Amino acid sequence: MASSSSIHARLALVALLSATTFYCIHKYRRLKRLKTLSLNPSTRRGKIFFISETGTSKSLAQRLHKLLESNGIAFDLVDPTSYEPEDLPKETLAIFVASTWDGGKPPKDGEFLVDWLSESAEDFRVGSLLLSGCRFGVFGVGSRGYGEEYNAVAKEMSRRMVGLGGAEMVPLGEGDVDDGELDRAFQEWCDGVIRVLKGGSARETNEITQNGVVESEDEYVDTTDEEEEDDNNDIVDLEDIAGKAPSRKNGVVKVTKRGDGKKEMVTPVIRASLTKQGYKIIGSHSGVKICRWTKSQLRGRGGCYKHSFYGIESHRCMETTPSLACANKCVFCWRHHTNPVGKSWQWKMDDPKEIVNGALDLHTKMIKQMKGVPGVTPEKLQEGLTPRHCALSLVGEPIMYPEINALVDELHGKRISTFLVTNAQFPEKILMMKPITQLYVSVDAATKESLKAIDRPLFADFWERFIDSLKALQEKQQRTVYRLTLVKGWNTEELEAYFNLFSIGKPDFIEIKGVTYCGSSATSKLTMENVPWHADVKAFSEALSVKSNGEYEVACEHAHSCCVLLGRTDKFKVDGKWFTWIDYEKFHDLVASGEPFTSRDYMAETPSWAVYGAEEGGFDPEQLRYKKERHHHPKPQAVVA
Repeated sequence: MASSSSIHARLALVALLSATTFYCIHKYRRLKRLKTLSLNPSTRRGKIFFISETGTSKSLAQRLHKLLESNGIAFDLVDPTSYEPEDLPKETLAIFVASTWDGGKPPKDGEFLVDWLSESAEDFRVGSLLLSGCRFGVFGVGSRGYGEEYNAVAKEMSRRMVGLGGAEMVPLGEGDVDDGELDRAFQEWCDGVIRVLKGGSARETNEITQNGVVESEDEYVDTTDEEEEDDNNDIVDLEDIAGKAPSRKNGVVKVTKRGDGKKEMVTPVIRASLTKQGYKIIGSHSGVKICRWTKSQLRGRGGCYKHSFYGIESHRCMETTPSLACANKCVFCWRHHTNPVGKSWQWKMDDPKEIVNGALDLHTKMIKQMKGVPGVTPEKLQEGLTPRHCALSLVGEPIMYPEINALVDELHGKRISTFLVTNAQFPEKILMMKPITQLYVSVDAATKESLKAIDRPLFADFWERFIDSLKALQEKQQRTVYRLTLVKGWNTEELEAYFNLFSIGKPDFIEIKGVTYCGSSATSKLTMENVPWHADVKAFSEALSVKSNGEYEVACEHAHSCCVLLGRTDKFKVDGKWFTWIDYEKFHDLVASGEPFTSRDYMAETPSWAVYGAEEGGFDPEQLRYKKERHHHPKPQAVVA
């Protein structure tokens, strides 16, 4: 028995010694290879890797590459999809510009590289000296609105590189695409990279003048402003705003702060982009813009769908918002994400009276510019100078504004009706809203998975907030609306799921509209293939109506806007006639009375031309239908020799 135990002990000792010997040989060979690499650093050029989803990180990496070239420092710009991670131990200098995408994960082009780093760092067989011959730097691009996921990929890469023996030559840099400071943050980080590569310290300060020239012995010149490509695109996408801030030659862009330390929501970069799109900025966080339907009805060429559905006068409607910020980054955002994002109000706040007066002033100035335009009569122009409706749906999330009730009071005091749209992420705000003319909730998808994919919300509990927002509608006594935006290939197959949402909020109306294609955008993969035809929208609406067993029926349509309205039959269909229009004067009298009232108290009969199925298709016969002549150039024919 003792002899058997002795044999087992000796075998265990032999196995342990064998394993130790094998491990030592393995480590010796690896160290020898790493030493060989470190003794020949000039054999490989430095690498700049970009991990990008929308083009921001790639743009920044290209900018750094030009900056290094202008200072005589040789680096290669590398797309990680064409790079073998196993070659990383051979690198002596590596710079990463990395974006963080959905759920704190890397974009697809960087998944393999990031996964390889993580797996190598966790593999005990690899050891902690794999990248000991590599100096590196990481700059992260993300949005603070996503909380703990902010620059998660860059932070992970930095940690893994250090864990594998890499030497971080400059501290991790971070840029927020939503605060207007990305350009400045990246430039400061680049300054540190250049200083280190020139033999200085990454933390040296006060060396860079406002025109980008270093005043130290190791001088370098920033020529990126001169080399940037011309951007002829009328829209500056906030996700692609890298390098498009005001030139550093005119000084570093600063964010205005008040004495209480709160920033202004509209930074110089955001202001420049929105102004270019035709917005008029009010104060520090509000905006107004004239709608194309306002111009159309001023010229007698037809009104918007709200004219057909609810009887507003489109030429007397002001489109505005008291909050340019939003808690979503929807794939079909028709403002191309040029607005900031956030989960709560964190900016300087303007007075509601000043916002309303500022909006009216800027709106009427834009109306006056229509004087002399063909079709605009003096009577219509005069009416347009006195707005009677306000669409609080321009951009962002108006309900985020802390003084939204006071702002609504200001509008109602001027007998201006209110149509407010919320993105269903602030149920508590919906509950505290005072009576408004019509309250919308955007229902962009019917399942948790598709809502996350389409709206790209900041909140982790976005679905719970969405459902609670729908529940909050039941508490409102005034008119409520679900707004559905159909996107082919994304949510048009969710008929049953949409129907199941009806019973949660029990809205008065359901607007179903085809998505509007707004051109190419780096943040959206939508194309014209995702835009449904009006026939598709009608078919979807009719199917929902059938599902409801008569609770909702198709009431109106506006073919030009590819939009259909479902209405509750128990409230708005009286003796076979629809009453979807609004008695606006009655509404204002009810608000002024201070007494409780319901949506039935200010409804009005819908004219026959606006009712679903009418030959006018929702076009007001008193208006002149105008169709543009389109002169499409024929495609060149191939010439057969």
